[in-house]
Amino acid sequence: MLTQELMREVRRLQVRTKRRVEGLFAGEYHTAFKGRGIEFADVREYEPGDDVRTIDWNVTARTGKPFIKRFVEERELTVFLAVDLSASESFLSADGPRTKRRIAIETAAVLALSASANHDRVGLCIFTEDIELYVPPGKGRGNSLRLLRELLSFEPKARGTNIDRVLLRLGHVLPRRGTLFLISDFLAPGGPSSFETSLRLLSRKQEVIAIQITDPRERELPNVGLVEVVDPETGDHRLLDTASKRVRLQYGAASAKRDSELARLFGRTETDRVVLSTARPFVQDLVRYFQMRERRR
Repeated sequence: MLTQELMREVRRLQVRTKRRVEGLFAGEYHTAFKGRGIEFADVREYEPGDDVRTIDWNVTARTGKPFIKRFVEERELTVFLAVDLSASESFLSADGPRTKRRIAIETAAVLALSASANHDRVGLCIFTEDIELYVPPGKGRGNSLRLLRELLSFEPKARGTNIDRVLLRLGHVLPRRGTLFLISDFLAPGGPSSFETSLRLLSRKQEVIAIQITDPRERELPNVGLVEVVDPETGDHRLLDTASKRVRLQYGAASAKRDSELARLFGRTETDRVVLSTARPFVQDLVRYFQMRERRR
């Protein structure tokens, strides 16, 4: 049974995301993610300028007049959302009004409703160290509402992240061809190289789009003196002197190195990357990606 508060939150999320879908990029989604082929629609009489290769010779022979075949795009896609809700997604800094988890949930909701509005099949998995929830691709309003409920109510059992294991498992359960949105901060133990092989294998079956959720404080430390930091996934504590310029430079350099490794990984595996931040509205970043994707088609 859903609690009254959860039902209200589902409605609030649905209203917010529906406005974004309808007002900003329902069209961009449609043009950026075209169907995977064409299918026959009907025939009509030949007109000067039509491509003679489309003439339907059987109908032409029966009627004595030239007719051509008309085709329409085969629109239906299978879209899958893999959402990382490990403990690091709960990070919140002073610069961001919402946690990375909230950005991930709202991004997944917007993508789910966009796909549903275009009559695509949409599925979901929520993961941490493993896949903790799997919803097979489906269509319709009921499927969309279920995905929103799961995103809002799910409480992960594990705190850590194992992207490699998750991608390997998805490679075995997902349909042969589809589009996978992988939504995570990609702060994986072992760094980006730890899941390169599994990402490369999955990319042979799926078009993978990596959506990276970031926070400014993960890239740059403020000068606030002595602070205790805690790794939310391992529970490790560490004391940092943020007044030290050397410490701040080391922190920034480590973040830049991690980001560079991630960019190179996605480049090697031909994986599109979209970077979202807790410090700015995420919808415009998605719109820019959809528009860029359409231009290069």
